[in-house]
Amino acid sequence: MNIEKEIFKKSVIVFDKLIPYGFRKEKENYIIRKKIMDDTLEIIVKITLSGDIQGKVMDLSFGEEYTNYRLENQMGEFASQVREEYSNFLLSIRDRCTITSYFTFDQTNRLSNWIVEKYHDQPDFPWEKSPSDGIFRNPKNGKWYGLIMNIDRSKIDDEKGEVEILNVKLEGEKIQKILGRKGFYKAYHMNKEKWITIVLDGTLKDEEIQKYLEESHQFTEEVDEWIVPANPKYYDVIHCFDDKEIINWKQSSNIQIGDIVYLYVAAPYSAILFQCEVLETNIPYQYEHQNLSISKVMRLKLRKRYAKEKFTFEVLNQYGIKAIRGPRRLPKKLSDKMHLLEE
Repeated sequence: MNIEKEIFKKSVIVFDKLIPYGFRKEKENYIIRKKIMDDTLEIIVKITLSGDIQGKVMDLSFGEEYTNYRLENQMGEFASQVREEYSNFLLSIRDRCTITSYFTFDQTNRLSNWIVEKYHDQPDFPWEKSPSDGIFRNPKNGKWYGLIMNIDRSKIDDEKGEVEILNVKLEGEKIQKILGRKGFYKAYHMNKEKWITIVLDGTLKDEEIQKYLEESHQFTEEVDEWIVPANPKYYDVIHCFDDKEIINWKQSSNIQIGDIVYLYVAAPYSAILFQCEVLETNIPYQYEHQNLSISKVMRLKLRKRYAKEKFTFEVLNQYGIKAIRGPRRLPKKLSDKMHLLEE
């Protein structure tokens, strides 16, 4: 049983972390020892300069290597305990002294681990024909903010050879400003007005690329805004926020946490009266009454009230809204108008 290979699969040693963890440099190797099982056994782990990881357990009573814990068919309690102690020690080393090797090149893996640590987003590898190409996306809405691809460099410039690239989304003016710099290219396989390609070969420092990733991630944080109809015949929506600022409302499948919902109250009001933020979605809920059926709800928090004459149906009609029969996205011009009132 190759425990080391299994535990350190896709892991890359960060040598600067070994000494602080407790390793000692002995000739060309890093060595660490740990006694277990009431000091009767000693784990010895050796890491070579090439990153090869070797380990063994020594029986201190006999001065011999103990190997039963490596036998897959060995089910004895003592061997199982040794295997658990040894595996946990290796897992500790992995968690504190390595980075995950999601991709091929060092800079790509450093940046990927930075993304995982900052946003807690694991890369997604969705393409069978390009299994090494990974997407970083915001799990709240599925929007991409980073695409890493392994290509031949000749596809972006005059050089040849394997290279990994990162596509990020930036403002159009910034793209035009930095395109002339070394390390930046017109977006490969993406919209060239909204995305830019960065080569991950060390031309640019990690810290600079991280700033572009943060900017790209901000685009995924843009919330959707919705008009949601509310019929006062079925629910006393006029007074629903009188004594509380958070209520449950029938869930629309497209609405996400963080989105903004404008409650449009039907006749006799026929106007948007409330602006709310979505705190939680897809909460199970069972309700049946005549023509109204609810299987799940979302949680809305009141953000703003509007006078009943402010955003009447006649006003909404001027922004292209001809009917409000179900949840619909807010037109951009109307959104601008709404936010202008908040400034």
